[in-house]
Amino acid sequence: MSEVQTKTQIDSDSSAAKSWLRALERTASIPRNRSRILSTVIEEIAAHSGNAPALLSDRECLTYRALAERANQYARWALNQGLAKGEVVGLLMTNRPEYFAVWLGITSVGGVVALLNTNLVGPSLAHCIQIVRPKHLIVSGEFVDALTTAMSGLTESPAIWAHGIEQDLFPRIDRDIHQHSGERLGRDERPLMTIEDRALYIFTSGTTGLPKAANVSHARVLQWSHWFAGMMGAQSTDRMYSCLPMYHSIGGVLVPGATLVGGGSVVIREKFSASQFWGDIVRWDCTMFQYIGEFCRYLLHAVPSSNDLGHRLRLACGNGLAPDVWEDFKERFGIPRILEFYASTEGGVSLFNAEGKRGAIGRIPPYLTHRCSPALVRFDIDKGEPIRNAQGFCIPCAPNEPGEALGKVVNDPSNFGSQFEGYTDKQATENKILRNVFQPGDIWVRTGDLMRKDEKGFFYFVDRIGDTFRWKGENVATSEVSEAICAFPGVKHANVYGVTIPATEGRAGMAALVIDRQLDLSAFRKHLMDRLPPYARPVFLRLQDDIEVTGTFKYSKTDLVSHGYDPAATTDIIYFDNPESQAFHRLNEALYDRIQVGQIRL
Repeated sequence: MSEVQTKTQIDSDSSAAKSWLRALERTASIPRNRSRILSTVIEEIAAHSGNAPALLSDRECLTYRALAERANQYARWALNQGLAKGEVVGLLMTNRPEYFAVWLGITSVGGVVALLNTNLVGPSLAHCIQIVRPKHLIVSGEFVDALTTAMSGLTESPAIWAHGIEQDLFPRIDRDIHQHSGERLGRDERPLMTIEDRALYIFTSGTTGLPKAANVSHARVLQWSHWFAGMMGAQSTDRMYSCLPMYHSIGGVLVPGATLVGGGSVVIREKFSASQFWGDIVRWDCTMFQYIGEFCRYLLHAVPSSNDLGHRLRLACGNGLAPDVWEDFKERFGIPRILEFYASTEGGVSLFNAEGKRGAIGRIPPYLTHRCSPALVRFDIDKGEPIRNAQGFCIPCAPNEPGEALGKVVNDPSNFGSQFEGYTDKQATENKILRNVFQPGDIWVRTGDLMRKDEKGFFYFVDRIGDTFRWKGENVATSEVSEAICAFPGVKHANVYGVTIPATEGRAGMAALVIDRQLDLSAFRKHLMDRLPPYARPVFLRLQDDIEVTGTFKYSKTDLVSHGYDPAATTDIIYFDNPESQAFHRLNEALYDRIQVGQIRL
């Protein structure tokens, strides 16, 4: 290693150590102040920095004082409605500063706020409302119609409050709250609150069935906020840009919470726009932004602009930055530091790549392994469960061997990061837990994700368990196939999945591609042969104009899998890697029929 490389490594290690130390210091006092919740922290900051900007947007801006006052108005509204501690208020609202004020205020007096996915309609929205049984439901004007489609699926009807729309059906909460004072609540006004009380219900994506409502306590809201503030080094001079959905734990809790407890401000945009992203960053003078999923790939493929480097960013923080995008993204946009992390709303495992190592999702420093080190265990793809030895215990993975990541459940009131609060559904909670993993009686939480850990202790994401499939007796990780495909010039996006073929075992690989030029199929096939083993190379290609993503920028695969490789199911062009000719051919009905009856051996 050269002298320059050695100095760079020392600087990286020193910066990482400082991040971990800040995070530990910021969270150390949480267990000692059991009645101090996030709304308390905001009021403390408002008391000495009331005029400082807190939440900013083109729609509305709130200083710390205005945020505290607005939250107090919602708190008094909840009390005036007779909302008892533990009762639920559903929130269906677009991204805006008011969103944060709503749940901050209602939860400060014991209400539990369910953050409803604004993309849902009909039965799926009804399901989410039904499982949390809200006493009240707040809906902003743009989602009244969506809510109407779900009403017939509810067995109990909550009191519905509209926000920001003139109509005759529901009372206007944005008018009602102005009847209530924004002054700080007295002790006799609010119920006794502790950090163990539930604050939020946040819904899973529903990628493995209908969405589940995860329990989130005030303790975890504080832990997320202060820990991330420490890892990012958040301070009063920071401005965080966020266009992630606020019904999600990152966009709605972690991003605003971490920035605000550091005294900074959050710029909130309703939706992500690749064409306007850098203009917003410069216009709002942001120092940080949060990404998730394929967010950065979309920015990398956007048309270059003068704003790409005209910013004063110091940090990009998030999860899901693909290894094949990492360096190009960092260089093109001049990002000084990338803080990649791994975490889940349900809890159990969290990882941080404070060193900035390309492609890694985290590393646990040796002095913290006793507190929060996940385990990787060998996994049976066919059975969908960890492999156990003759004694009935799980088998730890060797270095660089993929396995399911597990987080140990520790009943330690001072270590909220190792607690698992589960879901409203007790069976779903139990399904997430593994017992007797390494010794009798131990309890671990399943992440549902495959990872590997290298010799230096860095963790790397491999695939979602539901995405990995078997073909020709081998496990195929869709994320690794996607990375290889996207390395070919002209490929903008690659969504990889498995499809079933009659009279064959497992699932054959298929990739939906978005390209920006004519695809040289011969060169592309050679590219795959040079980078992937035979069983991992996609058998089918589907060319699309764009790829559907979820609200958190993860590729949606449900419709693609259901369509399979049937050319009659779509107007998209489908290619087949024909073993008879050793080349990709456009799939037509005749070729499809030959595959279906087994005339072509795969």
